[in-house]
Amino acid sequence: MLGKTAGGLFWMFRYLERSENTARLLETGLRMALTRSSGNEDWGSLVQTAGVVDGFNERHDETTMDNVVDFLLRDRSNPSSVVSMMESARSNARLVRTALTPEVWEATNECWMAVMAALKRPVSAKDLPEVLGLVRQQSALVRGALHGTMLRNDVYNFSRLGTFIERADSTARILDVKYYTLLPSAGAVGSRLDNTQWETILRSVSAHRAFRWLDEAEMSPLSIANFLIFDERLPRSLLFCCQKAAENLQHLDRTYGQTHECQTLALELTKRLQSTSITQVFETGLHEFLVAFLAQNNAVAGQIERCYRFAE
Repeated sequence: MLGKTAGGLFWMFRYLERSENTARLLETGLRMALTRSSGNEDWGSLVQTAGVVDGFNERHDETTMDNVVDFLLRDRSNPSSVVSMMESARSNARLVRTALTPEVWEATNECWMAVMAALKRPVSAKDLPEVLGLVRQQSALVRGALHGTMLRNDVYNFSRLGTFIERADSTARILDVKYYTLLPSAGAVGSRLDNTQWETILRSVSAHRAFRWLDEAEMSPLSIANFLIFDERLPRSLLFCCQKAAENLQHLDRTYGQTHECQTLALELTKRLQSTSITQVFETGLHEFLVAFLAQNNAVAGQIERCYRFAE
């Protein structure tokens, strides 16, 4: 496969996943803001977590809910806005259209049209939950078309790599929003507010019911963080995403008959997670652990691009 085609598939699904994850990030902020008496610092933390502080400050003087929501959803000057990412996902899909089944292309095009229509005008606070739900739903329909119609070949593996690399990044960032930025003070740890916000984190990654199925007796910061980082059954946990990315890279290595450095890095990251306990994470600092993980995950992504020559 040409590097340009591999890169188009990888980034198509990274953009789709990132648009959904931005919706999840905003939903997390919305839910958490409802548990707090003050609000602007909460919305500012979302901009910080999304990594777009400089761009936001160039466009807005105040960090209000309306400004943050509009910047993360609709602002085309922000390359990480949902509108920008949906357009980029569709552009990449057009680039690799001959590698996709008609069902995947049609789902992507319909996703783009539905989201663009919903974001044609500024989104009010009343309509925000519905719009965020639409973004998540449309992204899921594209993934469903991929699962249901694509051959399990290199096209599928590059597509899934984009999804899992991006999803791991998102889960780490959503966890970091809670523990590093949104917790009001050290005195709030273990409080009702603290526990409510941890519950919100579970809901933001569609894991609340799954957690209840597996651990009804205890809902604590330690058990929730352990679930979202280390549970191999949860599709959005860090370990699950790393394992799946490593598996996709192994499939690609077998396809092309060569072991690449990116597979080595992915396996090392997976083994590092498998050999770490949640107690160790909290002893050294959850924020510090997440920052290190994000750097390692980004290193894997960068190495994938170099190994498979996406610039070609």
